[in-house]
Amino acid sequence: MPSGIRAEIKIDDPADCVVTAASAAASGRVLSVSRSTNPDAPERVTEEFMLEAEEYPDAFDVDADVDIAPVFSYGSSEVYRFSRELGRGCPCECIERHDSPLVDVRTKGASLYLTFHASDMHGLQAIIGDLKERYANLDVQRLLQSQQDHDERNLVFVDRSTLTARQLEVLETAHRMGYFEHPKRANAGEVAEELGITSTTFTEHLAAAQTKLLDAILEYDD
Repeated sequence: MPSGIRAEIKIDDPADCVVTAASAAASGRVLSVSRSTNPDAPERVTEEFMLEAEEYPDAFDVDADVDIAPVFSYGSSEVYRFSRELGRGCPCECIERHDSPLVDVRTKGASLYLTFHASDMHGLQAIIGDLKERYANLDVQRLLQSQQDHDERNLVFVDRSTLTARQLEVLETAHRMGYFEHPKRANAGEVAEELGITSTTFTEHLAAAQTKLLDAILEYDD
């Protein structure tokens, strides 16, 4: 049974994404993106995207070497095309360097949404790690593992970097000493003493760490 993972991520205002820049300029959303390369000019790539907006600008303020031109109209939506140099390091290319083709590319305003398949959790962590080095405003929206016995399993990618070094130390120490077990093998005072802090400080760090973890694990409807 395959162990692949389907991931959907959001990157807010990626500086090197022409499509997101156009979407933000029109205060609209991009419904689909397609790309192609010419065998006679493999150093460049041509992209088309379908933009849905209330009003469409006459021109888009993007990179000087990129000319976005309308090519088709679908009533309330417009299809635009542009050509750019391949290998500029945009989010799509960053993912594709890991041999993970993109399943879906769309935008909403200045936010870019990308969906792709990773072969396993190790591959997913490599992709997310690579992206986080380039884009600070990255959020993992949803993870879905391959069907196992016909049951879909939702996975959650927990970013340990959201925890401070002290919060991580508090969690690790509390877990090692059995604070979370039932019955407990250590109480708050004993864990705090091991850490060299007061019980109140231990409780504060633990609450902050647990809140961050629960925010990542639980989903809320707006």
